[in-house]
This record gives sequence, structure tokens and C-alpha cells, in this order.
Amino acid sequence: MTYDQARWTRDGVFEPLTVEKDSTEVEVESALPDDLTRDKLELPELSEPEVAGHYIRLSQMNYGVESGPYPLGSCTMKYNPPFTEDLAGLESAAVHPEREESVQGTLALMHGLQRHLEVIGGVDAVSLQPPAGAAGEYAGLLIARSYHESRGDERGEVVVPDTAHGTNFASAAMAGFSVVKVPSGDDGRVDLDALEAAVGEDTAAFMVTNPNTLGVFEREITEVAEVVHDAGGLMYYDGANLNALLGQARPGDMGFDVMHFNLHKTFATPHGGGGPGAGPVGVVEELAGYLPEPHVREDGDGGFELYRPEDSIGKVHGFHGNWLALVKAYAYIERLGEEGLCSASEMAVLNANYLAERIPFEVPYSPFHHEFVASAERDAAEVAKKMLDHGVHPPTTKWPEIVDEALMTEPTEVEGVDGLEVLAEAFHAAAEADDEDLAESPQRTTSRRIDQVKAAREPVLSWRDLDIEK
Repeated sequence: MTYDQARWTRDGVFEPLTVEKDSTEVEVESALPDDLTRDKLELPELSEPEVAGHYIRLSQMNYGVESGPYPLGSCTMKYNPPFTEDLAGLESAAVHPEREESVQGTLALMHGLQRHLEVIGGVDAVSLQPPAGAAGEYAGLLIARSYHESRGDERGEVVVPDTAHGTNFASAAMAGFSVVKVPSGDDGRVDLDALEAAVGEDTAAFMVTNPNTLGVFEREITEVAEVVHDAGGLMYYDGANLNALLGQARPGDMGFDVMHFNLHKTFATPHGGGGPGAGPVGVVEELAGYLPEPHVREDGDGGFELYRPEDSIGKVHGFHGNWLALVKAYAYIERLGEEGLCSASEMAVLNANYLAERIPFEVPYSPFHHEFVASAERDAAEVAKKMLDHGVHPPTTKWPEIVDEALMTEPTEVEGVDGLEVLAEAFHAAAEADDEDLAESPQRTTSRRIDQVKAAREPVLSWRDLDIEK
């Protein structure tokens, strides 16, 4: 019996697999324990409409970027256009990673995306390998560490503002640094005096996003860069809020040495669910030799090749990261072009400012750009649960902590006036609800209040674990 003859029989029994070797049939025994194997496969007898209906109902029970407004602050949850999915689904895009060197179209697209991101970010070189924003942070900090070590300069600290993303702290720690947090000034921006006191000969880098987590632009960013550079440190740009600056300003021009891009946030590739993501890292010329390998460059004969940068930190992901996410980002940038990217950031800023004027909560820090942080003045999590009853996804709650009961809101550029008004109505309904009403919300969702602590500590991973009687 050969490999292609092994099969499940009509009565659900699997015929044992045998292979021919030196004209002798050899029985292949399972390496699995007996209690993890079965002799008969019982499949459900369902019609196609029943199966389709089941998955359609599941999709209707969930809320996604196609469902309606999704103003999750800082996460930039915006609509993913289907045309990029169509391109990623082309047969010609399904390239085995071991063949990438021989498929010039694949390398050409990667090189083109590198160039687009270099221009958008104002940097000299970009690696597409990191598979997520946090992975881009990690790679960028490894580059910073390698850079300092190559100069015989052992630096062990990364400085971050108190409005920094949680991943900044985690990435710095993973890269072997200790973290020094500096407070913001009264205007929500980096306090220059506090920064000068925090940096020194042990400072490897200063991590900041601009606009910052409050949506506020760091007006003194060139002065901030001067303070850090004078101390011998590098400026790291967290690309989480690049959506506000597309075509308007570039991190490289502000004095940043290293940055990462969030393709899912800025260029509308999918976001969440464990992937696929992409977090390319960009650097100035002095740091280009430390980029992850392999990198794509022109080969001098009109084609492209893979190579290892001279002082590369090595791989941070298998092959070239999440290839199809790169296809989608490239297509998005090509479709919008320079004018479209500029318009996207302009609409993002306009939408955030319009919505902030339409809600009943105070926004303590302004002027802001693509997002704002309002204060609920009551339990922000309760307000968010009430908003669910009005058919929208609520904003990020309780963060950043410098705003009391924060409602961090980013409507993105994809919402029209009608969508913004739907969000405004949900904010008003939550503000007007009494405590009893808030405590009983949400009431109109598929699931009511969920014990999040229990869900984390005692996850139900299979329907077999459900206690149906309960």
C-alpha cells in the first residue's frame, strides 16, 4: 500500500497506513498514546445552510471594524478595505518563503514598500521583518543596544514619558534595559526639565510617540531630541499615532533615529486576534547596518536580492515577517497615493475634533490631533458598558492614567458625520444614565456582564468544558 491509498472508509474507520521500503511493507504505528487516538471519526451530519447559518450567527454576535464606529483610542481600529484582501488572495501572492529569492515580483514589492515607508517616515532604511508593533519596538531597541555596544558604550536605561504605551516598558525590559519614567508637564507634553534630569551617560534611548497618547503634539520635539542626543542617547519613535501625521510631518525630520510603523493602524491591514500584524522598523543611515536580516536591495542588474546588513541584530521573525500583511499595506499606500494619505490624516484630525465638540464630557488636554482623552468623572468602565447598548464599540477606558476615569477616543478618518453622530448619542446616553442603569448595562448585547477575572484564570477552551446546567 502506498501513501495515497491511506484513507477514512465510509463507515468511519481509518485504514492503517503502510509504506513500501525495499519491496517490504512496513506497518507504521502511531506515536500517540492510546488514550489520544481513536479508531472511528464521528462527523456531524449537517447541511450546507445549517453550517453557513451557524457561522453567520457567530459573526453577528461579534463586533468588528465592519460593524460600525470603533473608536478604541490609540489602537486605531479602522475599516480594512476588501480590495487589499482580494490582492492578498491572488494565487500569485501565495509564494513559499523559501522561493522568495527566485520570485522577483515578491522582492520588488518588498523593496517598494521599504521605499514608501522610508519616505513617509523620513528615515534612510526600513526592515519589514518584525511581525507586530511590539516586535518592531523590540527590534528597534536591540538595534539601539547593538549600536551603543559597538561603540564600547554600555548603556542600560531607556527613558519613557508617563503617557507611554505599556509595550514601551515591556519592550525595553525584554531588550535588557531598565526603565526610567518621566512625568508630563501641565500641558500633557514632555517636561523638558524632568527629561534633562532623567537622561545621562546610561541613557540608551528615549521612547515617545508624537502626537502623544493624549493626542497632543509634542511642540518642543526638536528640543527634546537635542536633550537626548546631547546625553548620547537615541530618539525612538513609537509609530502608534502616525495616523495623525501622514503626509504632514515625518519623525525623521523631528530628530528620531529609530522608529516602528504599525501597518495595521496606519495602513489598514487587519488588527487584533493575534495577527496577522506587521511592525516594520526604520532607522537613520548610521543605524542601517544593524537592521534585521535578511534585507532587500537592488542587485545592480535591474533586479533585487536578499542580503545581511553588516552588523545585523539577526532575525526577529521567520523569513520576512507576515508577507500578506505587507501586500495589503503596499496596495493601500499605492491606492491612496500622496494626496490620499494626506487626506486620511486630515480627516482623522477633523473627526476627532468634531466628535469632542459633540460629547458631554470634559477633554482636559488640547489642542489635540487624531484622538482625545475625555474624563468620564464617574466609572469609565461603566460608561463604556452603557455605550455598548447603543450599538457602538466604546473607547479605551482608564488609560492614560493622568486623566481621571479616562475615555480615550479615536474615531479614525473612515467615519462620516452620521457615524460620528451615532457615537455622540452613545456618549450622551451614558452620561445621562443613573447609577442603577449603568450597573445593569449592557442589556442589549449577546452577552451581558462577563467575569473577566474568572475568564482569564479559568478559561473555557472547549464546548465540552461548559456546564450546561449552570
